[in-house]
Amino acid sequence: MQIGRKDVFWNYAATFFQIGAGVILLPFILRVFPRETVAIWTIFSTITSLNSMFDFGFNPSFARNVSYVVSGVKELKKTGFQIVENSNNEIDYGLFKGVIDAMRWFYGRIALILFVFLITVGTYYINTILKSYPYSHLEVYLSYAVLCIINSYSLYTLYYDSLMQGQGFVKKAKQIQMTGQVIYLLIASILILLKVNLIAIVSAQALSIIVRRTLSYKTIFTTEFKYQLQNAIAKSRKDILKIIYPNATKLGLNGIAAFLTLRSSLFIGSLYISLNMIASYGITMQIIGIISSIASVYFNTYLPKISQQRIQNDIAGIKNHYLKACLFAFLTYLTIGLSFVLLGDWALKLIKSQTHLLPKYLIVIALFVSFYENFVSLNSFIVLSKNKVSFFKISLIVGVLTLILLFVFFRFISVGVLGMIIIPCIAECLHWVWISETIKELKIKYNDVYHSCVQIKNVYLWSISKIIH
Repeated sequence: MQIGRKDVFWNYAATFFQIGAGVILLPFILRVFPRETVAIWTIFSTITSLNSMFDFGFNPSFARNVSYVVSGVKELKKTGFQIVENSNNEIDYGLFKGVIDAMRWFYGRIALILFVFLITVGTYYINTILKSYPYSHLEVYLSYAVLCIINSYSLYTLYYDSLMQGQGFVKKAKQIQMTGQVIYLLIASILILLKVNLIAIVSAQALSIIVRRTLSYKTIFTTEFKYQLQNAIAKSRKDILKIIYPNATKLGLNGIAAFLTLRSSLFIGSLYISLNMIASYGITMQIIGIISSIASVYFNTYLPKISQQRIQNDIAGIKNHYLKACLFAFLTYLTIGLSFVLLGDWALKLIKSQTHLLPKYLIVIALFVSFYENFVSLNSFIVLSKNKVSFFKISLIVGVLTLILLFVFFRFISVGVLGMIIIPCIAECLHWVWISETIKELKIKYNDVYHSCVQIKNVYLWSISKIIH
């Protein structure tokens, strides 16, 4: 599996292009949409994130096992992994075919469950929120119907992402992502200018997802790959699911806990706070989410490589990628986050936005919280690369504690938006236990940090030279 600087470059290029598309589209949304509609759009975006919860931890588990298979393992394990001494071992296509069959079987059923949940519980929630919405309810319901369908389709085809990531197709995946963003930007911009509003965004998202999935399928299932699969005898789907199920279930519980920790603030807060304030919170957190995405680019690029280094027992290689990822994240939050605090209000005034950002002190707090969450996520994947989910119990405690604190504080104390930001962070302090575990396992020292800083400087200079030339 070859992942290098070009993959990092394309990952950054795709991320910046995604941000660029958002920056171009955001002025249309903020200038045309009333604040209440921006709030509904924010809630829609949060509903979309339900996909990760309904995945129940199987996507990263499938991707990790695909990495094991393409690296030459002949047997998957419930815990731990098979050490591969020779990196040139041939792929067991029977095992590969069995993994693909398992993924298709699982996502077909889980997508149906998501669809039923969205059209029942989700519709009831939307109906509750719309009681204070002064504009067309029909438009919101039509948009939500499209959202339900496309989210279910996206979850059903999520195993394409596992196959792309697990095989290290980083460059191609990012090129496909950029193609989808171009389609999303063009369709959404045109429809918003035509005053289509919410339906414009969900329709553009639907077309973008369909195109991305189609291109991903063609990239993965080449003539040669399909030939190898057709001539292979698939390993038992049931046996593979039994192997993946224990850790995936633990990871799924961790995913539910993460959703409760990071996303429940908006769902609960929207029941107690005005849609105008939710709009300000939503647009602020979406921009901070973009910063978080940029901060995660390096680590996400090398995640398949880290899985491969685990089965090769290359702890030094994992340590190298871990340190670089931490430093990339820190520098991203420091530079882009500071620019956001200083220039965010000026930029919104420039585009005559109807929605405003949160006060600066709240933005600073939100940036600190986001950085800590990013650091927690990075460490969790290092622990997870050992094919052991030792942190799910703590994550469940954090998720439930967050939910309880949110209800208590909103019900009995007027905490407002500040509570939506800091309450999840208070609960997440418990995650320091396994952050410490990662640092201890990799034996991080001050000299290691210094050498990583030097290497990062060289990567930046190489990237800049590629852009110039």
